[in-house]
Amino acid sequence: MKAILLVSFLSIAIFSFGNNDRDIIKEIDNINSSALVSFKNKEIVKSFKEFIIAKTLSDSIQDTYGSAFANYNIGNIYNLMENYESAKEYYFLSLKGAKQINDNFLIASVNKNLAELYREENNFVKARQYLMDALKFTSTKNLERSSEEGPLNNVEFEIRLNLAELYISTAQFEEALLNLLKAGDYTKNNGVTTNKESYYNYIYGTYYTNKELYNNANSKFKIAINLLEENVNDPDYMLLSKVYKQLSLSLAKSGNNADAFLNLLKHNSYKDKFLNEEKLRQNLIINSKFLIEDYKNNAEKANTERLLQIEIANKIKKVNIIVVIALLLLLISLVVICFGYFTKQKMSSKLELRNKQLEIAKNEALKSSELKTQFISNVSHELRTPLYGVVGITSLLLENSTLSTRDKKYIKSLKHSGDYLLNLINDILQFGKIESNKIELKHTSVNLNATLENIVNSFDYKLQETNNHLKVSIDNDVPEVIKCDKVRLSQVLINLVGNSIKFTNNGNIDLRVKLLKTEGDIVSLGFEVEDNGIGIPKGKFESVFDNFSQLKDSNINYQGTGLGLSITKKLIELFDSEIKLESEEGVGTKFSFTIDFEKVDIQIENQLQEQNLNKIKSLVNPHDECRILLAEDNKINQIVTKKLLEKQNYKCTIVENGKDALYEAKNKVYDLILMDINMPIMDGNEATEIIREFNKNIPIIALTAADIEEVKQNYLEIGYNEVITKPFDNYEFFQTINDCIQNSKKKTLLNAQVS
Repeated sequence: MKAILLVSFLSIAIFSFGNNDRDIIKEIDNINSSALVSFKNKEIVKSFKEFIIAKTLSDSIQDTYGSAFANYNIGNIYNLMENYESAKEYYFLSLKGAKQINDNFLIASVNKNLAELYREENNFVKARQYLMDALKFTSTKNLERSSEEGPLNNVEFEIRLNLAELYISTAQFEEALLNLLKAGDYTKNNGVTTNKESYYNYIYGTYYTNKELYNNANSKFKIAINLLEENVNDPDYMLLSKVYKQLSLSLAKSGNNADAFLNLLKHNSYKDKFLNEEKLRQNLIINSKFLIEDYKNNAEKANTERLLQIEIANKIKKVNIIVVIALLLLLISLVVICFGYFTKQKMSSKLELRNKQLEIAKNEALKSSELKTQFISNVSHELRTPLYGVVGITSLLLENSTLSTRDKKYIKSLKHSGDYLLNLINDILQFGKIESNKIELKHTSVNLNATLENIVNSFDYKLQETNNHLKVSIDNDVPEVIKCDKVRLSQVLINLVGNSIKFTNNGNIDLRVKLLKTEGDIVSLGFEVEDNGIGIPKGKFESVFDNFSQLKDSNINYQGTGLGLSITKKLIELFDSEIKLESEEGVGTKFSFTIDFEKVDIQIENQLQEQNLNKIKSLVNPHDECRILLAEDNKINQIVTKKLLEKQNYKCTIVENGKDALYEAKNKVYDLILMDINMPIMDGNEATEIIREFNKNIPIIALTAADIEEVKQNYLEIGYNEVITKPFDNYEFFQTINDCIQNSKKKTLLNAQVS
């Protein structure tokens, strides 16, 4: 029952609003009609005021037709007052509204008037465009009311005359004649005014004059004159003046000078009358402009107030409806709120319990993350420290000239595997950095053949264990030396070859390097690793590159972390490339990728290597012995580091903890201290801070197997001069030592000179 009452109330309200709008529309129509009469009677200001009122009312109730009609006539008033920009503005507003309601007559009329404005500006292209647009809307085929046919015919007649005149002015006489003939059809139906028919004959005469058909032109001009002079109620002196002038010119060109002179006198006579009329018109325009501007300033406030009153009245009616609806909604809301309140109480208790559980879980996760970070840091140190010994000792063994070729090969493989394992550990420990693309490639000169040979040698044992054969094929045109990140490229190839060996038994594995193209110093190399192992199912093509992804086979034990292919894919993407996979179960698998490298001249590279070797030797003056204190708790690392220093003529003293290093620094003179950070009794950081209390000049270099980025955050505050990560590059190691010693000596010398 309540619903029926509500619907009835809403229907009555809508009906009352509808009646009110219809009353306003009637008022708008009356105002527009009155304004048109005022305009015809040359009461320009009154007409303007009424059209403005009609427009304002139309906009207030969204009466599109009333607004478009008012805008069109306001544009006509501005056009009369020669304010062409304002005229265009209102014509465009009218055109927009007329198109919304599909009013063909209004659309055609506005386009015609816009064309006349652009023609006055000598913009014939736009004028023709608007005239052609106007013609599209003068067709009477689809009119709903036959009463619209007459006005549209008149508009089309005027458009045809304007087009004919436009084409004559641009010497397009065939187009002009076509439009004149079409316009002539309307003169036969008695629907055209005398002045318009006179104008038609005047344009026709102009056409004949341009075609030099002077007799035909004279005939048309005389018809126009007769029609105009008979129309004493609405004389058009300007047109009469134009016609007599053109007739005079036409008669003169046809040799009838006497009549030409007489018609010229007539032209002057009507011209004087026109000028008199024009003066009156200009006075009217000037006066109207002043009054309109004054009206616009004064009426704006009045119109605003009236609109506000109408708006307030409408709002009051709407508010009444809204109040009733709001009351109903309020009642419903109260019921919903009561129900929601009790439900919320239950949910609140559950959420409170859940929040406590989540808080506990969050704290446990943070604690776990901190433990994980600490664990990774400890593992990093514990893994890198023995690897430093392995890599260092193998480097020393390789310098032993008494080794056999076979032993050297084994030791090289061992060193290569150690280097690779170290970098692999770094990548696994810094897996988050790989995920966030924080790893950058370091391009150096690399002997590709030697690198591939080392990779193959590192798999000798594994190949024997799986009874596989590994074949390396390199195109003859592949450069021997290229610029690339050796560690990352080796890691990619070792991962792919190791993956093939893992999933192949008693088979063949091919490692191919192909030259794809060469452009200047850039070579494009294609790498392929292919095996005839168990293959990969097509459904696993995408997932094999996921983190921790492994193929499952109950018959074979596949060892590994499941990170190999994931890391490989990301490393290849660092080279601006992508890995491709081809595989078939039971047949085999092929991984391939393409990378662009910079070629390196072998002779230049050999010279640079020789210079680097000489530079290392020159870093230390054999006649100037330097004393270095090495604080290192690991015995193997002590041996490796001491051997390296002694080979370069440094004197090295070893202590096993920070406390002993502190004692040595206090009681003996050293040129430099190499301080391991993690040591028993007293670590390197504490020892360095105490040394800086009594010796601020001695250079101290931190040696660490931890992540160098973590150490470098505050190494200067502790008192270190530099940081070196174990295992270190020999050249970088000695370069850093020499720089620190030389800088320290320079400072000491300067201080002595100052004092």
